[in-house]
Amino acid sequence: MRYTFRQLEYFVAAGETGSITLASERIHISQPSISTAISHLERELGVQLFVRHHAQGLSLTPTGRLILQEAKRLVEQGEGIYALASEATALVRGRLNVGCFITLAPMIMPELTHSFTDAFPATQIKQMENSQEAVLDALRRAEVDIAITYDLQIPDEMHFEPLASLPPYVWVGEADPLAQQMAVTLEELAELPLVLLDLPVSRDYFFSLFMAEGREPLVGTRTTYQEVVRTMVANGYGYALANVRPRSDLALDGRRIVSVRLSGEHRPMRIGLATLKGFRKSRLVEAFEAHCRSYISDNYIPGMGAPVWARRTRL
Repeated sequence: MRYTFRQLEYFVAAGETGSITLASERIHISQPSISTAISHLERELGVQLFVRHHAQGLSLTPTGRLILQEAKRLVEQGEGIYALASEATALVRGRLNVGCFITLAPMIMPELTHSFTDAFPATQIKQMENSQEAVLDALRRAEVDIAITYDLQIPDEMHFEPLASLPPYVWVGEADPLAQQMAVTLEELAELPLVLLDLPVSRDYFFSLFMAEGREPLVGTRTTYQEVVRTMVANGYGYALANVRPRSDLALDGRRIVSVRLSGEHRPMRIGLATLKGFRKSRLVEAFEAHCRSYISDNYIPGMGAPVWARRTRL
C-alpha cells in the first residue's frame, strides 16, 4: 500500500466539502498539500476521484463516491486505534465528535473546545451544529459521540445529564416602550407581534409558555436563524422570546437589543449532555463530560452573559 491515512483524510475532507479551499479551512492544511495528496491517490489507484470545475470546486466521480465511503471507514478505524491506546495507557487522545444545538453552538463551543484541547493536547473536537432533531438523530446513528443540547423531546434510548437552566426572557428593540420596563407579562405580549425562532423544538417550547396561561401568541415573523430574529427585533418588527444569553446586546446590523425579564413562573430550558444508553463510554468521552461539568453551570455558561434580572438590577 503506497498511500497514507493522512492522504485519505485529505481526500475525505475534499470529498465532503466539494472544495479544496473549504477542505483546507476545515482541517487546517494548505491547499497545495491537499491537491498533491489527491493527485497521488488518483495515480496510485489508477482512477479519477474528482471532476474539477474551474472556479466552482470539485465533484466526486461515481468511483470517487464509492472510494470516499471506504476511505471514511479506514480513517475512522485508524482513529479507533488511538482510542484503544488511550484506554490502555490512560492517555486521553483522539478525535471526539460533538453535536450541539444550533443556537447554543456559537456561544458555548468556541470556549469549551479551546479549553478542552488545551487541557488534553492529544485530542481534537469535530463539532456538528444543527436543530435538536438533527443533533439527536446524529447521536442515534453514532455520527456524534455526545451532544450538548436542551432537555426537550429526549428519546428514551438516550441519557440526559442537566448542567444549567435557562429561563425564558424577552428581547425588544431599544426604542420599544417595553425596553423601559423591568419585567413584562405574557398577557402584555399576547397582542404584540412575535418574531419567532421557527425551529421545531424551540417553536413548540415558546408556544407552550402561552398555552400554559390559556393564551396564543400573535406571530408576526418567522425565521430559522437566531441572528435574523435579533436583527428583526432590533429594527422594531416585534419582540422575541429567548433562553440563550448572548454577551453582546447588538444585532448584526449594529442596532441595540434590550433584554427584559418575563414575569411569572415558566419552565426553563436546561442545557445538558445527551448520550446513548447502553454504550460503554470511552475515556475521551468521559473526560469531555467531566470538562463540561466543570465549565457549564447555573453560575457560568461559556460565551453567555449573566441572567437578565441580574443585569437589569445592576443598571
